[in-house]
Parts: sequence; structure tokens; C-alpha cells
Amino acid sequence: MNRQDLLKLTDKYQSPLYVYDTEKIISQYKKITTAFSKIKNVKINYAVKALSNINILKVFNKLNSGLDTVSIQEVKLGLLAGFEPHEIIYTPNGVSLQEIEEVAKLGVQINIDNLSILELFGQKHPKIPVCIRINPHVMAGGNSKISVGHIDSKFGISIHQVPHIKRVVENTGMHINGMHMHTGSDILDIDTFIRATEILFDTARQFKDIDFIDFGSGFKVPYKKDDISTDINELGKKLSTRFNEFCKNYGREVTLMFEPGKFLVSEAGYFLAKVNVIKQTTSTVFAGIDSGLNHLIRPMFYNSYHYIENLSNPKGRERFYSIVGYICENDTFGSNRRISEISEDDILCFHNSGAYCFSMASNYNSRYKPAEVMIYKGKDYLIRKRETMEDLLKNQESITL
Repeated sequence: MNRQDLLKLTDKYQSPLYVYDTEKIISQYKKITTAFSKIKNVKINYAVKALSNINILKVFNKLNSGLDTVSIQEVKLGLLAGFEPHEIIYTPNGVSLQEIEEVAKLGVQINIDNLSILELFGQKHPKIPVCIRINPHVMAGGNSKISVGHIDSKFGISIHQVPHIKRVVENTGMHINGMHMHTGSDILDIDTFIRATEILFDTARQFKDIDFIDFGSGFKVPYKKDDISTDINELGKKLSTRFNEFCKNYGREVTLMFEPGKFLVSEAGYFLAKVNVIKQTTSTVFAGIDSGLNHLIRPMFYNSYHYIENLSNPKGRERFYSIVGYICENDTFGSNRRISEISEDDILCFHNSGAYCFSMASNYNSRYKPAEVMIYKGKDYLIRKRETMEDLLKNQESITL
């Protein structure tokens, strides 16, 4: 989207504001499906946790995507968005057996990453097929907080515990119909990813009735100009060859699944905020905006980078600024960034704000969550209203003291 369009949206809907360009979502979806077009059966399951607005889910439904969910609430959102139960996979972590059973009643594909839960579920529901999430003990991802396939991770059943899985299956008579892994986010090293897939192939061979293998995702997108990203086409070539070989040796075609979130929606999102104040100190020039970690916590949470530009003065003389929020914590979005000269009331644009931005927003400091706007076929739609004081008080019960 161009600067003028974004500025017009800020005038129309005020700030702070999230904007999502569905053309980019669609192009990213086509990019990944094209990369794996040489595989007979491919299913892309969008990771709902990245951006869960029901209208975004409807876009993916029109693309014939599936959904990757991690909570019963995400499952129900998917059903409300028009997805069929069999198009949804549920991969929770640390949830109760009761929640898993409740999801199973909805007809959704269950994915289990815990031996204890696997045995309990198998004893009670041996006829319901389940997928197994394996921990391949491979360190991958751009930050320790988003690397989930290593030996110290809470996610998945260790590859060294496969004999235990087989014993549970034998004792309960349950049906294992899928194998799954997810090593982490911001993966650049394709060879490391391929190494993890070989581990998953070796595990899958030990189960005779696998219908699908889910390789997770974690593909890196560019965060700034000339930034590096996962070469999805190279990965497609290498993994497609190996996957087709596996199917041939396995004796039948199985489905390859991925569960991208950030790859599909990150670049489609823009976060727009107004500058409240310029503050000069002895060492730094701060640009304080009408937002904070309550609306976009990723930079503070795991040092994510968001390219920031001044939409109001794009050709101005560049100066160095630290962009900060209005929260009573250290909510610095970027330190010593070179940005076109900023004045009060200018609109700043944070790029790559489609994934894990609004979905991680909160009401910290009793601030309202911002509005969301979706651009679809050239038209802007308000898909979430800005909160009001009534929203903050909605579920609070006032007592007489």
C-alpha cells in the first residue's frame, strides 16, 4: 500500500490503527502453494494465532486453506468463519484432557504432544484418530523464545520416546493418522529444516497408517529493505523431492501439510500511530506515539524488528530517533532509527504488523485496543471497532462497598 492510502485510512478511522492488505495475503498463499506444486497432496493450514480476526479467516477459507489452531476458541472461530471440521487441526500445549475431548466432539483433527495425554485419550477414545507432535531436538528459529524444537522445549514428544508412543498405541488400539513437528520461527537455514524433516520421515515410517505429515512452518519474511528471508522455492525443490521419495517408499500418497502464520500475514499488516511528543534529552531524541507495548509488544517481548517510516514527511531530512510508547514501562519500538524528520501529529507506519501484533494486544494501563481495517478488492472495511470505556467495564462486576 502507498503512503497516501494509509494516511487517508488514518484520517478516516483515527489512530492507532491496524491495516491489513489482503492482496499480499493472497500472493503469499499462492507463493507457498506454487513452491510445493510438484507434490500431489498439499494442504496449507493457516496458523490462526498469528491474526485471528474472523474476516481474515474468511479470506483464507475462500483460498481453500485449512486452519492450524491451538485453543478451542480458535477452533470455534474457524467454524464460525465457514471452515469444515476436517479442515482444522488442533495442536494445543499444556491444555486439559477435557478441552481436547471437547474439541474432538467437534470433529476436528486432534494433534497430541504429551505421552500422558496420549495414553488417557487413547484409553477413552481409541476410535478417534490422532496426530502426534514430535520434538526433533533441532534448534531452529531467530530467537530462543520462538525456537520450539530443541531438547529443552516444552513442545512435542521427544524422538527418543517413540517406543513409548508405540507401546501406548499397542495397548489402547488407537489410530495414529499423522506426524507433526514445528522447530521454530524465522528459519533461514534450509538444511537445518531438512535435517529435521528427515527425523520426521524416519518416525513416520514406524507407523503404518499415516495420512499426512505436518512440517510446521516458521519461514522467515523480510523485515527491512534488502533483508534476507527463507528461500521458499529452494525449500520447495528440496523437500518435494524427499517427500515424493518417502511416499513412494511408504507405498501410498500421503498429504504434506504446513501451518504458516507469519509467512502469510506479516507483510500484509501495517500499524499506524500518531506522534504525541518529540522529547530531546542530553543524549537522545525521543518520538513518543499514541500507542505502546499494549498494542504491539513484539519488539519488547523478543526483540523483533519493525521498519518504521514517517508517512507525513517521507522526503524530509533524515535524523535519528528512538520511537517509544506511552506505557509506564520501557516500551521502545526502535532505538536510534534513521527516519525522515518527525514532528508532533505526524503519522508513523510500522511495517510487518500483520502477525502476532494485534493478536497479542492487551488493555494494559487500561488503554483501549485499536481498530482493525481490512483492504479487500480495493475497498476498506472496518473489521474491528476501536474499544471504548464500556468495553473495559463490560465484564467487571461493581459491588457496593
